Amino acid sequence: MLVWLYWVVSLTIATLCSIYVVKKHPAYGFAILTAFYVVYLLASQILATRIIEFDLGFYTFFSPAAVFVYPFIAQVVDMINEVYGERMTHLSILIAFVTQVLFVLLVGMASSLSPAPFFELDEAWMSLFGLSIRITVASWITFLICSNLDAWVFAALKRRFAEKENKFRHGVMLNPYVWLRSGASDLVSLTLDSLIFVVIAFYGGPLPLLPLLIGQLVSKNVIGFLDNPWFVLYKKMLND
Repeated sequence: MLVWLYWVVSLTIATLCSIYVVKKHPAYGFAILTAFYVVYLLASQILATRIIEFDLGFYTFFSPAAVFVYPFIAQVVDMINEVYGERMTHLSILIAFVTQVLFVLLVGMASSLSPAPFFELDEAWMSLFGLSIRITVASWITFLICSNLDAWVFAALKRRFAEKENKFRHGVMLNPYVWLRSGASDLVSLTLDSLIFVVIAFYGGPLPLLPLLIGQLVSKNVIGFLDNPWFVLYKKMLND
């Protein structure tokens, strides 16, 4: 249960801060949302190194710990898209991608240095940050495809149902068209993310491919579904 407390508190803080800045200081909103985006991506790079059990009660799946962060990434893409549009969302994705390249280069720089003779944690450090080329490439390819697809699907659904959404008279929290574009774009991107990353990163390797693939598909989409209310809250508070 503790993990869900961390998850709810983190997502709530990020959502409320984003709402405040976008409403009160709109000139800085894009920068703040992009900053959250970058933080989520950096966290996912580190958390992906730990494989966890994801227990649904009736079945236990195995997946990287980063599955708890991936829906945050999909959500912040939607938050940027909702306010600043598809073009700026693609720009944010490009900025975030450049930061990930820099992160890997800086980790590589540090890894190339000789450790101090009294530093006893070098093996642990290298096992955590010693990103393999294959996993790094898989992560970059997956990120570019799925994030841009998320942005496109979200914007397309928003345009497609704009008139019906505006005519809905029962409040944002009940508006099915707001829920649709958030949920559908996340479902598409998170599902494709799991398929592309696991296959590229682990196919033919020592880890069991099918359990990892199923674990990521189920856990990402379950958590991705659960974070939709925060996007709808974001939309509602922007309109208030």
